[in-house]
Amino acid sequence: MAVVKAGAYGHGLEEIAKTLAAQQIDFLGVANVGEARRIREAGVQTRIYLLGATWSEERAEIVARDWTPCISSLQEAEHFNRLAQLQAKRLRVHIAVDTGMGRGGFVVDHLPETLRQLESFSHLEIEGIGSHLPSADEDEAFTVKQFARFHEIIDSLGGAARFKWRHLANSAGLLGYEQGLCNLSRPGLMLYGVSPLPEFQGNLATVMTLKSRVTLVRSLPAGHGVSYGRQFVTTKPTRVATVGIGYGDGYPRHVSGKGADVWIRGQRLPILGRITMDQMMVDVTAAVEVLEGDEVELFGANIPVTEIAEKAETIVWEIFTGITPRVVRQYLD
Repeated sequence: MAVVKAGAYGHGLEEIAKTLAAQQIDFLGVANVGEARRIREAGVQTRIYLLGATWSEERAEIVARDWTPCISSLQEAEHFNRLAQLQAKRLRVHIAVDTGMGRGGFVVDHLPETLRQLESFSHLEIEGIGSHLPSADEDEAFTVKQFARFHEIIDSLGGAARFKWRHLANSAGLLGYEQGLCNLSRPGLMLYGVSPLPEFQGNLATVMTLKSRVTLVRSLPAGHGVSYGRQFVTTKPTRVATVGIGYGDGYPRHVSGKGADVWIRGQRLPILGRITMDQMMVDVTAAVEVLEGDEVELFGANIPVTEIAEKAETIVWEIFTGITPRVVRQYLD
């Protein structure tokens, strides 16, 4: 199941969904019905799985379009069953169980009885079972226990053969752990070239490169402030390039003053002062060949996005999904 929620992690929902669908995957995982609609309107017919709880007013459309919801309560199940009956359908659903995330799913107590109740809904097909890993990239011991607990749950409900699809692993869970009874995984971040477990990064290739261009090059004297608040003041004559990108495009303002670099003409060059909404300034004193119009890599093959996330004191997921719509996505075969 390729996770393409949040605009395919900021990469562009429709284009990424088309590319992944061509790999004959079983599901595309989305956060909500709006994302599901966009995938269908793009002509992609891969099965759609809704990763979280759904609003009651959305469920009739889910049934009508044969999207697959995860069920976290008997109330949800009863409602979906009633809607499927009205539409003369049998809806395939997965039950979600809470093995430690605390965000959704049935609590573990009394699950066998709960499953019997779910099976009484004649217009639902209990096709799969899933849970979620909250700390596979941070707490190995807990995650190993969580896999074991998930396997125990499956056994208590009749064994692996009871469910066509059994899924727990996100990217970190898939890369770093034995899958056991699971036969479906839900990779997200790793599809976009970043491993949540650093030791596996060498197995992945960069997908997104964020670029802009130099819009202006000037020479500033010593003692000249750069950007808002005069956080940076030159101590010597400095050649400064202005670059046409800022936090209004999704580049994080929080890297200001943290030693972040960009890549121009084959070398790292430091950002000066605060990132502004639409522009940033870069010290190009050591790169006299830099000119207006030169391409600038903000992150990509030469400046790892993980480095930018660390300097911004955030996570790569937030960096990717924060790239705003005004940044043009260009796709290369």
